[in-house]
Amino acid sequence: MAFPGLQHVAITVSDLPRSTKWYSALFGAEPVLDEDEEGGRYHHAVYALDGGTLFGLHTHQGRESGERFAEERTGLDHVAFGVGSHAELEEWVQKLTELGIAHEGIKKAHYGSGVSFRDPDNIALEFFAAPGS
Repeated sequence: MAFPGLQHVAITVSDLPRSTKWYSALFGAEPVLDEDEEGGRYHHAVYALDGGTLFGLHTHQGRESGERFAEERTGLDHVAFGVGSHAELEEWVQKLTELGIAHEGIKKAHYGSGVSFRDPDNIALEFFAAPGS
């Protein structure tokens, strides 16, 4: 049996309206879902990305820790979005710059190339291209 791919990623944010505005600009789209969860424990805004993956922003009705994200803590290190080529990475660098999103430029390694950046809660994000693309 093959192990399945990721269907969705959900991150907790400290300010849902701010993060929704930021991710809408990054994704070039509005959420396909923006609602309270059935049990009322959290509210989420969900984006549909190319390839069928969903990306959700969650707020836990004021129960968030308020701490900024740090990849050194146990849990999430970063989220990477796959792109098809180095040329596409260059386009994303330009888009990030146009949006005023700080980034580190394209970094190359033997396992691929990527550009790293952070969201308003300091969550580490990356655009990544496999080697040879």
